[in-house]
Amino acid sequence: MTNEKEVLIQEIENARERLNASIDEREAYGTIYKCSLELDQLLNKYLLTEF
Repeated sequence: MTNEKEVLIQEIENARERLNASIDEREAYGTIYKCSLELDQLLNKYLLTEF
């Protein structure tokens, strides 16, 4: 279980970095929105998963 948690945490960190980069680089709204949705989904998965 710990490995699954670590993998999910890494995915969350990567998604957060992509979102931040898209905002910093002033990418199109659709791109920022997509990155935000991806991060939200991963955070939701983290909160609902029992480790």
